[in-house]
Amino acid sequence: MTTAAHPYSPAFESAGFGFVSGALSVDESGPAVPGRRAALEAAVARLAERLATIDMNLSDVVKTTYFVTDVTLRDEANEHYREVFVEPRPARSFVQWLRCHTAPPSRSRPSPAGPDHPHRAPAHAGLHHPTGRKQR
Repeated sequence: MTTAAHPYSPAFESAGFGFVSGALSVDESGPAVPGRRAALEAAVARLAERLATIDMNLSDVVKTTYFVTDVTLRDEANEHYREVFVEPRPARSFVQWLRCHTAPPSRSRPSPAGPDHPHRAPAHAGLHHPTGRKQR
């Protein structure tokens, strides 16, 4: 299901492969959850919900990408990954994302990147972009 604000599929299955647009660390109604561990758990919960829309689950995931604003989340993410996924665990990329823009940066002045900048994501905001494969 797409919306005007999000004109893409949250999850899409084709030829036995599933593609998920991303699973944010938000609760069921949309607001970001507080806390690092809670953010990891919420992102996986949103991922599982999206996978379910294409008749898949976490055991179908073969690759994930974590986008985080705080690379120190890596150890906690590793621990959580071991709890959520069984061997063989999906391949994973872990990428630090410093800021995102809602408009192109101005050429007349440098773009601020301080912690209070409105385009800087909170430290716990992580995105999973998993690709799953259905077992046939």
